[in-house]
Amino acid sequence: MSKIPSKCPSCGAPMVVTQVGCTACDTVIVGSYQLSAFARLSPEQLQFLEVFVRNRGNLKEMERETGDSYWAMRSQLDKIVEEMGYEAETSAYTLAAQRKQILQRLSDGEIDAVEAARLLKQLGK
Repeated sequence: MSKIPSKCPSCGAPMVVTQVGCTACDTVIVGSYQLSAFARLSPEQLQFLEVFVRNRGNLKEMERETGDSYWAMRSQLDKIVEEMGYEAETSAYTLAAQRKQILQRLSDGEIDAVEAARLLKQLGK
């Protein structure tokens, strides 16, 4: 079964479901129904959320499972949040949280000082 388009292919406006039908008795109901925020997500974004839920929101565990960096996954999660119509965290807060995470990883021995310095330098870009 195909995914319901969430945006109009002509003008980009949000789409609504206007008809639903029963597969057993062919009953049809006509109306105007909003799509779930999840309907706006791409298959890749939905797959990311499945991994996120399976790991109970622990990005460090996702990092181990997928091999993607913490920051790449954090960026992907921020894009999903925005695509669903919510505001992502402010950049100042995000940068502070990223710095804190890098320093915590250094403190926990997950990365060495050279890697921590490289990651902190990347944040400034």
